[in-house]
Amino acid sequence: MSDDMRPFLESEQIALQKKVRRWVDSQLIARGVDEPEDPEAAARRLLRLLARAGWIGYTIPKRYGGKDTRISARHLCILREEISRGSSMADTMLAVQGLGSFPIIHAGNPEQKKEFLPPAARGDQIAAFALTEPEAGSDIASLQCRAVRRGSAYILNGLKSFISNAGIADNYVVFATTRPAAGKSGITAFIVDADNPGLSVREKLSLIAPHPIGTIEFRDCRVSVTRRLGRVGQGLEIAHATLQVFRPTVGAAAVGLAQRALEAAVDFGSSRRQFGRAILDFQGNRFRLAEMATELRAARLLVHDAAWRIDHPGKDSALASSMAKLFATETAQRVIDWSLQIHGGRGLVSGSVVERLYREIRALRIYEGTSEIQRLIIARLLTQGSRGHPKGKSRPARS
Repeated sequence: MSDDMRPFLESEQIALQKKVRRWVDSQLIARGVDEPEDPEAAARRLLRLLARAGWIGYTIPKRYGGKDTRISARHLCILREEISRGSSMADTMLAVQGLGSFPIIHAGNPEQKKEFLPPAARGDQIAAFALTEPEAGSDIASLQCRAVRRGSAYILNGLKSFISNAGIADNYVVFATTRPAAGKSGITAFIVDADNPGLSVREKLSLIAPHPIGTIEFRDCRVSVTRRLGRVGQGLEIAHATLQVFRPTVGAAAVGLAQRALEAAVDFGSSRRQFGRAILDFQGNRFRLAEMATELRAARLLVHDAAWRIDHPGKDSALASSMAKLFATETAQRVIDWSLQIHGGRGLVSGSVVERLYREIRALRIYEGTSEIQRLIIARLLTQGSRGHPKGKSRPARS
C-alpha cells in the first residue's frame, strides 16, 4: 500500500502503515481473532489491545493523551485499512471510539475534554455515537428524541437504534431535538453517562457480522446542562463535522477487507489445482484477478485523496469524501464476491476467511450514509456550485 500512496502520505505516515501492518499480522491474523464467540467480551478485550498498542491514541488530540496535535484523517484511514484487514471487530472498536470522541473534540468545552478524552485515549472508557433512530436514519433532521430544559438539566425521552457499543459503552454522545418546530436547527448534542437513571439498553441486536450493537431508550433521563455539547441547536453541525471526517475512513475499512480477500484469492488460486493446473492459470480467473487488483487500487487512491483534503484546511473535501466512501465500499463488495467465486464451494463454508469477509462488507455500504445517500450528496455538490465547482469545505477539529 505504501508505494501506491506516496502522493498523499508523508514518510512518517508510510512508516506508521508498515508498523500497523506488522502488528496486525502478529496480533490479529496470527492469533485468529477474526470472529469471537462472545462479541461483548471480545470488544472490550480488543479495545484494550488497541489502546496498549497506541492506535486508539490517533482518535484523540495529543494534549488529552493522544498522538497528534489534531485528528488526522490520513492516520485514521491507515489504521482502519490495516486493522480491518485483520479483524473487522477491532476496526469497529477503533472507529466507534473515534466517532464517540470526535464530537467532544470538535465542540466540547475544556472541562468536558479533560473529563472524557484522556480515559478514551487510554481505552479505560468506551465511547458511543447515538444518532440513528427507528424513523430517522439517512434523514437526520427528522429526529424524534426530545430534550426538554428544566432548570439546570435537560429531560431526554426517545429511542436510538443501531447504536454500536450499546450495552458496553461508558458514555454516549446523544443527539436530540430541543426545539421540534425548528427542524434541523433545533437539534442539540449531549454527553450521557451509561449509568444515568432513565437510560437503558432496550434491545441487543445480532447482525450478520457480530459486534455489540443495539437500541437504547431514554425515559425521563435527566442530563445536567453541563453535559450539553456545544450550543443549543448546534447538534446537526456537530454530527456533520464528525461524519465528514469519518466518512472516508469507512472506505478505508472496506479497502482493508477487500485487500484480505485479494490475498486469499491469490493464495488459494495458486494452490488449488483443476484439470492439471492451478486455477489461476486459467485466463478467466487471471482477468478477474487483474480487475480486483485494479479496482482496489483505485478505491485506495480515492480514500487517501479524500483524507488528504480533510487534513489540508481550505481544500474541498465533501465531494471527495462521498466519492471515496461510495466507490470503496461498492468496490470491496465486488472484490470479496469475486474472491469467494474463485474459492468455489470452500468459500461458502462457515468460518472461512472469505465467508466472513462476505458478511462483514455488507454493512459498510449502509453505515455513515448509504451508497444511495452518497450518490445524492455527490450530485448535489456537483450542481450547486457555479460552472459545476462544488462548494463546501472541511474544517479541522478544534482541540
